[in-house]
Amino acid sequence: MEIKDLIQRFSDTDEHKMKAIFSTLFIAGNRLQTLFDEEIPEITLKQFMLLTMVRQSNTELTLTHAGRLLGCSRQNIKKLASTLERKGYVKIGQSTSDSRAASIKATEQLHRYFQDTFAAYETQLHTLFSVYDAKELNQFFSLIMKLYEGIDQMETKDPK
Repeated sequence: MEIKDLIQRFSDTDEHKMKAIFSTLFIAGNRLQTLFDEEIPEITLKQFMLLTMVRQSNTELTLTHAGRLLGCSRQNIKKLASTLERKGYVKIGQSTSDSRAASIKATEQLHRYFQDTFAAYETQLHTLFSVYDAKELNQFFSLIMKLYEGIDQMETKDPK
């Protein structure tokens, strides 16, 4: 049995479609992580995502804030950041705005990494999304943003 066959079997009702979409998101995430980790052995996909957040942040990025952005705990971010600090990509230090918080700062090695290596990731992204035309890509983007709205609703739901 192939995953496409299994998903197709779940296309008959809205309830089944929701289950198929949820399963597909989980499976796709695992497959993308495996592909990425095999392609670029220097860092993991999770480490790459943290580096991207550090690089793109216009303000000081604390461990807690990075955890919220990436959907994981402060402790997981600390572990990822510590590994990246040992590799020379980031520095972990005290936040300038809150002495109780730790922040992650980019190093010159991080900037060089994106200058030298990011083209390989962009090629992979183009390959991944080459199956979509411009209209489909816009629709997909819009739908993913709605998915985040649903996740936000689940996270802020008042348990009763």
